[in-house]
Amino acid sequence: MSALTVELPLTSEFVPQASASVQYVAVDEESEGQRLDNFLIRVLKGVPKTHVYRIIRSGEVRRNKGRVSADDRVVAGDVLRIPPLRVSERAQAKALHPVAPARDFPVVFEDDALMAIAKPAGVAVHGGSGVSYGVIEQMRQARPLARFLELVHRLDRETSGLLLIAKKKQALRAMQDQFRERETGKTYLAMVKGSWPERLKVLDQPLHKYLLPDGERRVKVVSPDHPDGMRSVTLVKVIQRLRLPTGEQNSFDAFTLLEVTIKTGRTHQIRVHLANAGHVILGDDKYGDFELNRQLARAGLRRMFLHAWRLRLRHPVSGENMELHAQLPQELQEWVVSMDRLPN
Repeated sequence: MSALTVELPLTSEFVPQASASVQYVAVDEESEGQRLDNFLIRVLKGVPKTHVYRIIRSGEVRRNKGRVSADDRVVAGDVLRIPPLRVSERAQAKALHPVAPARDFPVVFEDDALMAIAKPAGVAVHGGSGVSYGVIEQMRQARPLARFLELVHRLDRETSGLLLIAKKKQALRAMQDQFRERETGKTYLAMVKGSWPERLKVLDQPLHKYLLPDGERRVKVVSPDHPDGMRSVTLVKVIQRLRLPTGEQNSFDAFTLLEVTIKTGRTHQIRVHLANAGHVILGDDKYGDFELNRQLARAGLRRMFLHAWRLRLRHPVSGENMELHAQLPQELQEWVVSMDRLPN
């Protein structure tokens, strides 16, 4: 198979698919505010998303000669250094003709500027890192007449709940500004192992992202003086205390249903903060109790119990205050109902 090796011009418009030498791409005004990874995935058509993330993580992509992270926002006039890339004609054809099946998701709210959907657990929000497609690719296929559909934020693949999608570029920028300035209120429902202490209401520990040998991303709590620690604040409120029905064989005593509000939006923040406090989220396959997860699967819980439940925001066009809710999914509701309640 041959590879395309066309030179990239100094612009983010009409970017070719690959290059055999270092290239430079300038960010235009229309792209300002986009995450770096989303910008590169859009302009480097035919380049596998896993490869895009690899060249960012390795530092081969540079912005104005400095290192840049996948979640950094690009600014008009930024010049991005792109390392040599090769892409097969087959990969290019696949990128130009998406294989994502069309799929609509339950709509919580929708108008001309914004849409909020209830994402199910087990579905990625977008393709990449070994996932061919996600929510946004499926929705674009389901709504071929939509001129603009872009993710405002992200949810972990294993997390269900509210996900915002912008239908206009103006709305995308306004909502991203709100998230960046921490002007939104994001509250989750999480079920954790053990009896959460009523007095423990604020978790304020820095988090640090790192990579496993296979390239998979992980997060850990670090000391306040850690050079790469990012301040992360999580608020916790006890909703209900539960246990498996009497007679069930298990090696644990109780569970606690929590209302968790994040004041910062770090990767895996809730999962890591709760696990560090000694109360892992049920079903968490990265930071959880794996033996407990196996027992819970036999008891009917076969997913992570983390749900993006409530979102407070300002409408990106009207400025009106809004509060959106995504009902706890049926499988989680039924599991909670099957539990024995304990006194708070």
